Amino acid sequence: MSILAWTYIMVGLTFGLYIFIAWISRVRDTKGFYVAGGGVPPLANGMATAADWMSAASFISMAGLISFLGYAGSIYLMGWTGGYVLLALLLAPYLRKFGKYTVPDFVGDRYYSDAARFVALVCAIFVSLTYVCGQMRGVGIVFSRFLEVPVDIGVLIGMAIVFFYAGLGGMKGITWTQVAQYTVLIIAYLIPAVFISMKIAGTPIPQIGLGGHVQTGQYTGQYLLDVLDKLNTDLGFTAYTQPGAKSMLDVFCITFALMVGTAGLPHVIIRFYTVPSVRAARLSAGYALLFIAILYTTAPAVAAFARYNMIDTINDKPYSQAPSWFKNWEKTGLIAWVDKNNDGIIQYRAGKPFIGKPKFTGKTGPLGQKLVANKITDSPNELYVDRDIMVLANPEIANLPAWVIALVAAGGLAAALSTASGLLLVIASSISHDLYYRMINRKATEKQRLLVGRIMIGIAVCIAGYFGINPPGFVAQVVAFAFGLAASSFFPIIVLGIFSTRTNREGAICGMLAGIIFTAAYIIYFKFMGGTKDQWFLGISPEGIGTVGMIINFVVTLVVSRMTKEPPREIQDLVASIRTPRGAGAAIDH
Repeated sequence: MSILAWTYIMVGLTFGLYIFIAWISRVRDTKGFYVAGGGVPPLANGMATAADWMSAASFISMAGLISFLGYAGSIYLMGWTGGYVLLALLLAPYLRKFGKYTVPDFVGDRYYSDAARFVALVCAIFVSLTYVCGQMRGVGIVFSRFLEVPVDIGVLIGMAIVFFYAGLGGMKGITWTQVAQYTVLIIAYLIPAVFISMKIAGTPIPQIGLGGHVQTGQYTGQYLLDVLDKLNTDLGFTAYTQPGAKSMLDVFCITFALMVGTAGLPHVIIRFYTVPSVRAARLSAGYALLFIAILYTTAPAVAAFARYNMIDTINDKPYSQAPSWFKNWEKTGLIAWVDKNNDGIIQYRAGKPFIGKPKFTGKTGPLGQKLVANKITDSPNELYVDRDIMVLANPEIANLPAWVIALVAAGGLAAALSTASGLLLVIASSISHDLYYRMINRKATEKQRLLVGRIMIGIAVCIAGYFGINPPGFVAQVVAFAFGLAASSFFPIIVLGIFSTRTNREGAICGMLAGIIFTAAYIIYFKFMGGTKDQWFLGISPEGIGTVGMIINFVVTLVVSRMTKEPPREIQDLVASIRTPRGAGAAIDH
């Protein structure tokens, strides 16, 4: 069967499974909608957390970044992995012991202020919307290639699916759907990695294959990483295993922003409210770390294999003899070739082939290639490759069977949709529970609160779909912005809320506002208002500025708290009780 036929089968079966789970898990009360009733087993919650956390950025974009950036791309690997460890050890058990539905709920009660709750609510919505845009973009990319529809149509299909099972089943439906999605995405990630590792390095273990010898072709017997270093330098790129052009300060800031941003992401934190006890929260955090490590230790190998295969199959080859994978992806506009010297040969070199993303004229050149309307640059590079396609294209590049290629498509959709559903629920619960119920209408019925939550999921899906169609960057870059916003807004307030009895509402409000306003303004200025690289503060990129925003948040919170009245005694006692081990094995019912 063809790739398209296999894709319809794989995607149809997995989507049918997700919708079936959502239907049988549908909820009729707010506790089931917000925290799945608080009774999810630790193992299942660990799988759901891993699926929630490993988004399209992890499945689709991270290996693509490492594939293009080499050593420099490891900042995403280190930041996201280290961040989850930080969350699991430092925050999750204490937040579960506090026993609230949402992060704004924690902030509002810990800082005894509806104003603090509202600021946290705005931050949660802002962070979640930024993050979910990247997921919808990932959905569109998968659909555009494997269902042979435009990216825009792919995003619309994803919007409809995620709205159905997020709105119907709430957190309960999302949790059990994410268990299935983790199973799909990890199988989809590992099977092609094992096959390609066997073909290139002669071992079924990708992690070993990354440091192994090439088994076939002109580089037989040489270390794979040595071959990649040589290929990269010969083509004008930085050696694959050497640091890139980023300063060490910027590398540190990006990595740290991703770490503390992970620990402040509301859609991940809320997962620890779905288990029955603090002990279960610790167990589920450990399980999730194990499930995450399976993919994250495989990603560098997948990236290296993709880089090697891509260069080997298309560079300096006649366009008329380009492999089928190249022609297939060219139809999506996510890969494009412009023949600058009219020799009919694809020349992949350092530098941009043209300005901006490919815009096709609708005409074809003498060799049948689609002509690109963008302004051509002076670099010798003739090839545009979207970084987000590398994991999805990897099985095709390696000439694996069609069913494997279709399985990867299903896995990419599982990764994007699992995270998107969790983010949409954060947005819905923040507005329906924290704004509508806690601040506007305390007498609202269960039915009214559920209705508001589902309406907000619909609105959020539409906004996310718009930015999925008109993205401000590639998937991992958009997600990095979300992590920076989370780092600058939530992380300091949550840490101080748990470990400092002196931090008060005035400090929390001022800190959150200072951190997120600074970070958002910096990102908006440099990404959307024409700011240039030479204007960066201390050479720190927009992806890393969340670290500075976090420091501002900490400083402002602590200074303002010391200058204003200390929290009431009952709040100080509450903070002290969160950190005590008494009753750690029992659920806390609020």
